[in-house]
Amino acid sequence: MAKAIDRGLENREIVLGILTEVLDKGNFVHLILNQALSKYQYLEKPDRAFITRVTEGTLEYLLQIDFIINSYSKTKTEKMKPLIRNILRMSVYQLLYMDRVPDSAVCNEAVKLAIHHHFQGLKGFVNGVLRTIARNKENLDLSKPYLRYSLPEWMYSMWEKDWGKENAETIAASFLRERPVWVRCNLNLASKEEIFDSLRSQQAVAKTVDGFDAMLALSGYDYLESLDAFKKGWIQVQDISSALVGELADPKKDSYIIDVCAAPGGKSLHLADKMKGTGCVEARDLTYQKVALIEENASRMGALNVKAVQWDATEFDPESENKADLVIADLPCSGLGIIGRKPDIKYHTTEENLKELAKLQREILSVVWKYVKPGGRLIYSTCTINKEENTENARWIAENLPFKPEDLTEAFPLKGEKFESLKKSAYPGADLKKGQIQILPGIYPFEDFDGFFISVFKREA
Repeated sequence: MAKAIDRGLENREIVLGILTEVLDKGNFVHLILNQALSKYQYLEKPDRAFITRVTEGTLEYLLQIDFIINSYSKTKTEKMKPLIRNILRMSVYQLLYMDRVPDSAVCNEAVKLAIHHHFQGLKGFVNGVLRTIARNKENLDLSKPYLRYSLPEWMYSMWEKDWGKENAETIAASFLRERPVWVRCNLNLASKEEIFDSLRSQQAVAKTVDGFDAMLALSGYDYLESLDAFKKGWIQVQDISSALVGELADPKKDSYIIDVCAAPGGKSLHLADKMKGTGCVEARDLTYQKVALIEENASRMGALNVKAVQWDATEFDPESENKADLVIADLPCSGLGIIGRKPDIKYHTTEENLKELAKLQREILSVVWKYVKPGGRLIYSTCTINKEENTENARWIAENLPFKPEDLTEAFPLKGEKFESLKKSAYPGADLKKGQIQILPGIYPFEDFDGFFISVFKREA
């Protein structure tokens, strides 16, 4: 008789493998998790959901979890064997945030994992630490906001300084909320009705959002790449904040556009769609792998007016000088606006990184602005909420390059009562008259948006 598989142990083994890749080898969680879910497609949906939740939850609450472990363990996390440390981390997350999993089961499965990896001598340590935390979990002192929201103290303090205490807490809390997966519909290939029908037929739930005809919030599906609408190129993963770039750009037919750091190509494809197959979007990026990814997405979406090119944005291209109607400069950044989707960002970012990135951004901008023809437009954007990378760089463009900010008061695509505060500058990140908007996650009216910065400029003739 075949031995029955211990699915609880197997699922946790997968989670442990992912955490090892991310925390000990420095790989990106969204890549490793997606690879794992693809590899284990044969698992039942609840199993894959468990793997996803424990992986993402452990990383979201990592700083808080380590604080709690260190409060009840004589051996501190930094002194532990990496595998034991990660077993404890994923187990503490289950103890604190997964009520459906009994505490005894969490402890027992953790001990099994330790034994499975030949750490029989540490099974008592693992069991003791976890059972102590389980007994005391209602009495934990998480009164400090940065601990409560599991953020580096310096990062939280920076947000308090930049956005105020109330906004900082709202932003931090928003990163721990479940968020929808946003997709943009290619309405050149299929109607909204066809896309909805296709998604419903595969049990995917799609919700619309006011002001964005082509955007849908997806949930309930099993595996994105298995959706017919995805395979046919009818939908493309793109956050709604990112889609604002294409809406504000609103390119004319037959425009020549250069997207200087384009991978995976979401903005390039959006602009190509808006031109209805006319013109050309030259989607550039640094590596062959990134260019291949752009080409793959363009092919799936049927975007024949997208041309993928390998190019280092810091290197001047004389052939492109004064040629582009529009240059999209969505540049490498700290990513602090997307911590809700990529929690490992907050562990890899330092204050020094922010200064280095702001310097790199200006280096790229000092090159790529030359591609904009007189009277053309430059859009500078990032997925961060750090002022040094955003408003300070926008100010630098206006003061040092032959560009003027474009008044977005009337051009901003989101209309209606909900967004009136933007025009009145009541929103803390809005300065539409100066051609810029800083979207702060969790802050009304962008509660479900990622953090994002957009600034729009016109080159002087």
